[in-house]
Amino acid sequence: MKIEVITMHGVQNYGSALQALATKKLLENHGCEVVFIDYVQRHLLPENIVSTWSKGNPIKALAIYPTAIKWKKVFNDFCKDNLNLTPQKYSSLDDFNGYNSDADAYCTGSDQVWNSIWNRCIDYPLYLSFIPKEKYKFALSASFGLEKLDENEIKLTKPYIDQYKHISVREKSGLNILEEQYHYKNGIQLCDPTISLSGDAWRNYSSKRKIDGDYILIYNLNRSKEFDNYAKKLSKVTGLKLVRFCTRYDQFYRCGKSILVPEVFDFISLIDGAKYVLTDSFHATAFSMNLNTEPICVYPKDFGGRIEDFLKLVKSEHRHIADYSDFDVINRPVNFNAVNDILSNERKRINEYIDTVLEEVERYNENSM
Repeated sequence: MKIEVITMHGVQNYGSALQALATKKLLENHGCEVVFIDYVQRHLLPENIVSTWSKGNPIKALAIYPTAIKWKKVFNDFCKDNLNLTPQKYSSLDDFNGYNSDADAYCTGSDQVWNSIWNRCIDYPLYLSFIPKEKYKFALSASFGLEKLDENEIKLTKPYIDQYKHISVREKSGLNILEEQYHYKNGIQLCDPTISLSGDAWRNYSSKRKIDGDYILIYNLNRSKEFDNYAKKLSKVTGLKLVRFCTRYDQFYRCGKSILVPEVFDFISLIDGAKYVLTDSFHATAFSMNLNTEPICVYPKDFGGRIEDFLKLVKSEHRHIADYSDFDVINRPVNFNAVNDILSNERKRINEYIDTVLEEVERYNENSM
């Protein structure tokens, strides 16, 4: 059975790349041939990323240029080596005119695919708007990223949401949006696809350990002096060195030993080797729990509900620090036996969902002949 997936595989983000790989492995484990529709929004194309980040500021353009070159190599190589991409690339809705839709089913993947703020618009291709409505469509742990959508956005996207036979969303807020705003009845909340692989399964992809001894890994997506000051104080309280996962070269000057724009699989090894992971990232939190590394979580100003929902799922809300004076978090350990049981059950649920979808795809296509 051939499944074509559209997701945010091409953004310069480690979690996004790994969720795409997890989606591929999950579907392949169910006997599917998986093809990723190589759609990357125009402003995120490698040739446009400098102007996107600099917003016309020449100083910012100079600062981001070396990172953009490295991003292109790191993420393009990862996608080429690990994802089965369509031969043609797409960057706008018009590019899909005459799209050859020959798959058995079409899937909108995970991450913030339906977040119009993050995407800078209602991104219709991520709603599979270019696929004929009679084709089988489903969503796998998609995210709106918001607690509620504007009613105009609901009006514009509802015709496409209604074409999905099954929708699974990643957050409880997403399920509320489906049920209360779209009045969509065939929805379910499921974990992020990265959880569908166990910690040991991810270790099979892990690169060689880079740091000797115990350390606190910093994975910070939202620049903050308060965050950095907290990290330095946490280092003194624990006696542990700081290691910073730098997603950009211009972060080298911030506190901690800098690991500059590493390979995608280094994300796994650096989290797995840490004593604590200090982060405001959803995927860094999810991988920490899956690899049984203690996360210390700061909710970002925007889209923080993703981390909150996940910590509630694994009954570990105590790993969130409400302010930068909370150092007692190191005395509130994670019960990883309980977490592992919860994640094991979540893996079972997501696999059951895929079983249900694929069985229905088979019947649907037989009846359509």
